[in-house]
Amino acid sequence: MTTPRLDVSPRPGSAPVSAMLRAQAGMELKLMLRNGEQVLLTLVIPLLLLVMGTKADQVVDLGPGRTIDIITPGVLALAVLSTSFTSLAISTGFDRRYGVLKRLGASPLPRSVLLLGKVGAVAAVEAIQLAVLVPTALALGWEPSGGVVAWLWALALVVAGTAAFGSLGLLIAGTLRAEATLAVANLVYVLLLVGGGLMVPLSRYPEAGRQVMELVPSGALGEGLREAFAGGSALAPLAVLVVWAVVAGLATVRSFKWE
Repeated sequence: MTTPRLDVSPRPGSAPVSAMLRAQAGMELKLMLRNGEQVLLTLVIPLLLLVMGTKADQVVDLGPGRTIDIITPGVLALAVLSTSFTSLAISTGFDRRYGVLKRLGASPLPRSVLLLGKVGAVAAVEAIQLAVLVPTALALGWEPSGGVVAWLWALALVVAGTAAFGSLGLLIAGTLRAEATLAVANLVYVLLLVGGGLMVPLSRYPEAGRQVMELVPSGALGEGLREAFAGGSALAPLAVLVVWAVVAGLATVRSFKWE
């Protein structure tokens, strides 16, 4: 007589890590795209600055060269800043304030997958930004130089810039109160937009200011993209962004508070 086999399916337990990551990244992306303020910050403002920036030479001396060729790399850098720093810091800060991080931390979702889900949503939004901004700039007359090499430099700069700004955003969100995170993130965004080396080439800054801005993430990203699309090397700006990403990442790991 054979013993009947016990069927215990469906087997209880957590889903595979890859499935949890896809679900978490998808949920984070939906939350970002459904938030009107996030869409305004990450897409509408950079698009308006790109279109209006074609007349920027009538207001600000941008130096030699075509205005659209100077403005476009700066707008792409601004898009990275708005998504990976300002938007990420504010959303994470309020997730922490309302106990979302605490509750998710008590679920089968590993904390590493939670953070990777946020990174995946940021990467998806940046892909949407590039898909909108680059064709718009080309339609306005942008003529990037350097061919494939320039786009490879740009990809490396965007990845390093996202890591640097994302680490700084999580550092703020994980250490300050939500209201303070909102104020600091918006203040930093405005300050860097106006004088952070994003829209105006560093060559137009005073010598002392230029040397400082070369070491700031916004200045390194903006100038690196301008140098890349002018057909030059962006190794120095890329190194600056990598250093910021490593230092800010280590500081975030040591100080981030989940509750």
